[in-house]
Amino acid sequence: MTLRTGYVKWFDKDHGFGLISPLDGSSDVYVDRHAIATTTKLLLEGQHVEFSTQQSSRGPSAADVIAF
Repeated sequence: MTLRTGYVKWFDKDHGFGLISPLDGSSDVYVDRHAIATTTKLLLEGQHVEFSTQQSSRGPSAADVIAF
């Protein structure tokens, strides 16, 4: 599993999902609160993150998200 880096494009804290913009310029990646590796399960717009990707029914989605 390859780790990637990016920034949170947006995250809806009420519904628990959002998008990450990878630094490599590839397409945005869906992120769900269950993929966040902290107890708060929240991300902030513009926050720097490290993550891996996996295939889901919605296409590529983030896994093992660590926020900095």
